[in-house]
Amino acid sequence: MSDTDTDTRVLDDLRAALPPAAFRPSAPAYLEEPRGKMRGRALAVIAPASPEEVATVLRIAGAAGQGVVPYGGGTGLVGGQVMPDGAPPILLSLERMAQVRAVYPDEGVMIAEAGAILADLHKAAADHDLLFPLALASDGSCRIGGNLATNAGGVNVLRYGNARDLCLGLEAVLPDGKIWNGIKRLRKDNTGYDLRNLLIGSEGTLGVITAASLRLFPRPRSEAAAFVVVDSPAAALRLLALARAELGEGITAFELIARQGLDFLRETLPDQRQPFAAPPDWSVLIDVGLHGDRDAAAALERVFEAGMEAGLVRDGVLSQSEEQRATFWQTREKIPEANRLIGSVSSHDVSLPLGALPAFIERGREVVARLGPFRINCFGHLGDGNLHYNVFPPKGESRDAYRHMQGNVQRAIHDLVHEMGGSVSAEHGIGRLKVADLERYGDPAKLAAMRAIKAALDPKGIMNPGAVLRA
Repeated sequence: MSDTDTDTRVLDDLRAALPPAAFRPSAPAYLEEPRGKMRGRALAVIAPASPEEVATVLRIAGAAGQGVVPYGGGTGLVGGQVMPDGAPPILLSLERMAQVRAVYPDEGVMIAEAGAILADLHKAAADHDLLFPLALASDGSCRIGGNLATNAGGVNVLRYGNARDLCLGLEAVLPDGKIWNGIKRLRKDNTGYDLRNLLIGSEGTLGVITAASLRLFPRPRSEAAAFVVVDSPAAALRLLALARAELGEGITAFELIARQGLDFLRETLPDQRQPFAAPPDWSVLIDVGLHGDRDAAAALERVFEAGMEAGLVRDGVLSQSEEQRATFWQTREKIPEANRLIGSVSSHDVSLPLGALPAFIERGREVVARLGPFRINCFGHLGDGNLHYNVFPPKGESRDAYRHMQGNVQRAIHDLVHEMGGSVSAEHGIGRLKVADLERYGDPAKLAAMRAIKAALDPKGIMNPGAVLRA
């Protein structure tokens, strides 16, 4: 039977088994990676409304050997949601499964479907005076199923952990169409292999997450932020240790920002208000949330004074209102947008042991300088060791003139990260863009185990073919 005949049969089977509302127009938005690096294809865009409809899609796909690409909010940056090569897959969107099924305030638990938008989960928690702490710049469009499938990080990992740490249980459909009802609200469950943590971070290659039970936290009663000037990343790291000694788990975020990021903001988004008239070479955004009658602003002021006495801090601005705190965060969150407007030659989402970060930043500068007259914007989540280390063309030049060097730059940075005991994918995942990186830097025993798990759960290879592991 020809491929065309197979496609026709699959579409006929889907139309016979699913209601018309499950079929979505194959709009460009479903097929484009946010940064324009990849464009996907799709036999059909299907949006089921229940786990049973997801199971129907996977059974039909499995019978025909048809690839299925799960799709959340489409905000992933490593191509996990787009399939540019091979037979066009079924693109399975979770957008019609977006309900908050239940909130248990006394337990600190919320059960939400995979298509729920992250910002809506924030609101659902806030309605009960609780906090769901996963915080991403794309919170108005990303969906919790995709957040879990990629084990998303964000700015609050220092205090609350990755998406994995915020999930108690899952409901998922496995590649053979069986529905796994693991959506428990238990804090302890040692009944065999942990399928929850296997599916979290698997990027849709082992099944489709359809719902999750999520941890909620008390909302801090006092919050404040400070932008402080430091002499170096090493000084920032020592300041983090000092702040932890003073505030313990009260530190919500600790973000390192290089001058280059603030310069890019001035160049591309001049209306964005910045905390300093003259951008410092290095600064840190510290965010604090405290409970009870503790005053976050007063605690941050003590950290600032101690940092000054220790010679770690040269200047700083403490938020005087919630509006100013929000402005501080807007400055940080607009940096990726400024990066996109400038246009990077190569972008890197890396993590290293905290103690290795200052040496990596210095050695990285030397490595990049040997390759060309590039600009580096190094910023990110210093508190959990995750840096966004992005390389740009010289001022006034287009990245097109340096596009041919992208592979060399990426290889040099990733080799350095690997040499220093780090990871070349801190929070964005592997997708399709980093498959070769996983093969180059991954532990052989781990890769063999991953391939064995994939073959056991998805023997026909229908789930997100070519993502994470080469098809």
